[in-house]
Amino acid sequence: MTDVVTRFAPSPTGHLHLGHAHSALFGWTTARKAGGRFLLRIEDIDPQRCRSEFDRDLREDLAWLGLTWEEPVRRQSEHLDDYRAALARLGGLGAVYPCFCTRKDIAAEIARAGHAPHGPDGPLYPGTCRGLSELEREDRVAAGQAYALRLDVEKAMAMTGPLRWHDRRRGWQDATPGILGDVVLARKDAPTSYHLAVTVDDHLQGVTLVTRGEDLFFATHVHRLLQELLRVVPPDYEHHSLLVNERGERLAKRDNAKTLRSLRESGLTAAEVRASAGFPEEL
Repeated sequence: MTDVVTRFAPSPTGHLHLGHAHSALFGWTTARKAGGRFLLRIEDIDPQRCRSEFDRDLREDLAWLGLTWEEPVRRQSEHLDDYRAALARLGGLGAVYPCFCTRKDIAAEIARAGHAPHGPDGPLYPGTCRGLSELEREDRVAAGQAYALRLDVEKAMAMTGPLRWHDRRRGWQDATPGILGDVVLARKDAPTSYHLAVTVDDHLQGVTLVTRGEDLFFATHVHRLLQELLRVVPPDYEHHSLLVNERGERLAKRDNAKTLRSLRESGLTAAEVRASAGFPEEL
């Protein structure tokens, strides 16, 4: 039987709120009940939004909640070469292509078409640059045009054949990464995207069970394809429910959800905050 290794992977772009506490406690208690290991990973690949003080504070908040994790903590910003190597491998397979479209270009193309295929997060990229010839791609890159690297999902699926992945709550799932379209894997100002980085990180850290919110359920279809292309063993998954506010909306930093720090400063104990996050039992 494979040892259970879970992880919590926040981005230091603000202070943690109850939704983060629920996710962290879910992964931590799952590993603890199985006699496994719990890891902390800092997803800090966005230099414009990530702050070292938030990194420090989130670790302090998690420790206050009663969580422990293995050291050293993996920080994505310290492992960019790992993502570049994975991207180079995908490029060698011919599974990625440069996309020169701006967000404005994409919106205009969708408007011209009158409609666009929709995924769970909205309109999909219409594939404008997918059909460019190699010569045109090379000329535009040589001319200094900015571009992102996208995953050619249809071509990649033709390489791998049918794939499946397992969620502990929903059972076996047929991988259908096309529901998110040709996702971006890297940009000029960001050498990796969430999709690529999380696939590489979970593999290199030996994560065997990915516990995360159900809002990321559909992303797993893309991650399963990347795992197969990179020839890494897929982990098991468990996508937990999300905490919501009084309007039924999931808690989010952008909506000024109450932070653990503010709850702590209001006089609540760690046990009370854990209970509010859905974990009333003693640690």
